[in-house]
Amino acid sequence: MAELQQLRVQEAVDSMVKSVERENIRKMQGVMFRCSASCCEDSQATMQQVHQCIERCHAPLAQAQALVTNELEKFQDRLARCTMHCNDKAKDSMDAGKKELQVRQQLDSCVAKCVDDHMNLIPTMTKRMKASLSSIGK
Repeated sequence: MAELQQLRVQEAVDSMVKSVERENIRKMQGVMFRCSASCCEDSQATMQQVHQCIERCHAPLAQAQALVTNELEKFQDRLARCTMHCNDKAKDSMDAGKKELQVRQQLDSCVAKCVDDHMNLIPTMTKRMKASLSSIGK
């Protein structure tokens, strides 16, 4: 993928991740730490009970982080498949005898369209992630 196109996607995804972290994950971290601290305050609990309590406190955050990771991986996979399709079309054009400059322009145009299409998916992906995150632990 052209560097400029890659940078566009990276900046958009970084911005989305920061937003999700600030608005959702950070709150969950606070809940997790307060919950974990309260587990440690039970002087009657055994070491194993405290450990299990802490694990229960960590579960929603771990689930949230897995959800975000999964969404980002799916997004990256889709974008990679799109750009691979562009590469395949470019190779087919080269094999058919098209000039290298023509093929390069075709490839650049195809990759730009992939990036544009996937940039348009980010708001929907963000909304879906935030909705899923807000339902975790409730």
